[in-house]
Amino acid sequence: MTPTPLQPLRQAQRLVAWIADLRVAIGLLLVIALASGIGTAIPQQESEAFYHQRYDPAPWLGLVGADRLLGLQLDHVYSSSWFLALLAWLGLALLLCSWRRQWPALQASLRWIDYREPRQLSKLSLAETLVSPDATADLVLLEDSLRQRGWQVRRQQNRLAGRRGVVGRVGPLLVHAGLVLLMVGSAWGALGGQRQEQFLAPGHDLELLDSRGQTRLTVALDRFSIQRDPAGRPEQFTSDLRIVPPAAADGSPPPAAEPAQISVNHPLRTRGITLYQADWALAAIELQLGSSPVLQLPLQAFPQLGEQVWGLILPTRPDGSQPVLLSLSSENGPVQVFGPDGNALAQLVPGGEAVEVRGIPMRVAGVLPASGILLKRDPGVPLVYTGFGVALLGGGLSLVATRQIWAVAEAGRLHVAGLCNRSLPAFAAELPALLADLQSRRASPAQGNPASKPVADGIGA
Repeated sequence: MTPTPLQPLRQAQRLVAWIADLRVAIGLLLVIALASGIGTAIPQQESEAFYHQRYDPAPWLGLVGADRLLGLQLDHVYSSSWFLALLAWLGLALLLCSWRRQWPALQASLRWIDYREPRQLSKLSLAETLVSPDATADLVLLEDSLRQRGWQVRRQQNRLAGRRGVVGRVGPLLVHAGLVLLMVGSAWGALGGQRQEQFLAPGHDLELLDSRGQTRLTVALDRFSIQRDPAGRPEQFTSDLRIVPPAAADGSPPPAAEPAQISVNHPLRTRGITLYQADWALAAIELQLGSSPVLQLPLQAFPQLGEQVWGLILPTRPDGSQPVLLSLSSENGPVQVFGPDGNALAQLVPGGEAVEVRGIPMRVAGVLPASGILLKRDPGVPLVYTGFGVALLGGGLSLVATRQIWAVAEAGRLHVAGLCNRSLPAFAAELPALLADLQSRRASPAQGNPASKPVADGIGA
């Protein structure tokens, strides 16, 4: 059969309806939450050697080795193609849901519905009928009472319509818009952001370059200190920095350097870049051999000896023979000296006296720690914060109940009915109170007039 021209349109409509389905959106949220949990459990953005060293001997969950983990992009979950595709899918679902449901609901709430007949009101959730000697006068009193209570009222000849809390209909749209902004900001940060971790020794600096290779910022480390508890465990790391702005393009003198300080949980945000105090290491050892000047020798990590062990291999003869291993785990020492056979030869204390090792007096003048600084530039942060703010505002507005009321006056009777999108029991209590106020106001000008009695209460739809 030849497809009719309407078939592609109907298929597109079914596809749009499926994408905007609430169940699909909930499923996407669950998958994104699961992926975020995986990104938390697996270290992110490390070198390939790190993952092979960690997951080749013991696969993650006993199933995922390093090669499969890297192939599935689990080493950078939040910037992986499949995670960004999930965010795009969820954003599209929210936009379609807003377009197909929330926007029409808002437009409908802004339109005045005109109920002309009492039988129309009797079908609403809440409905009451009052016996009234002058229904038209009661309609005027009801209009005045509603306006005093903050209702918007539209009055016609023998009927009125009122509404309150229409702003609550904007809430779901703002929630969806905030979530979309949040996801766009997250994707922008994942694709356009930069992340760099660098160990910096005091007296050294680090130049940050922009995408064109020009100096964006220079970070110089003046001092790095490690605060330890009585047991010698590190509690806090503090780096005293100087932020040096780039030289001006016109050749004028650069601005003065700005002093700054970072520590764990106290980052520095400047010029769109955030500097975190992430780690620490031992950079160099200051060693004196015999009567030689103090030599500053670089240290390297020895993970095979422990998680935080640094050291260096030092020959004790001019021809490079008879080497010894100097190892330490703290800038305060002690420095252990081992021979090729693994036997301990000596123990040196930084700042202490020289100790003879293989006939050579050795003295450790000091140990130079290095600050591990994490630099992050995330251009999507303003959008993320804006999205959070818009979503929170929308969530707050969504709690506002939208209430509508109608009244029709006829000979000897006033028919009143209402609708509410949430907190219906509260509105069911408010409506009788409103009518009771109407009766008291009617009776007050003429004392002794009998109050009207409701003849129907709570007629269901």
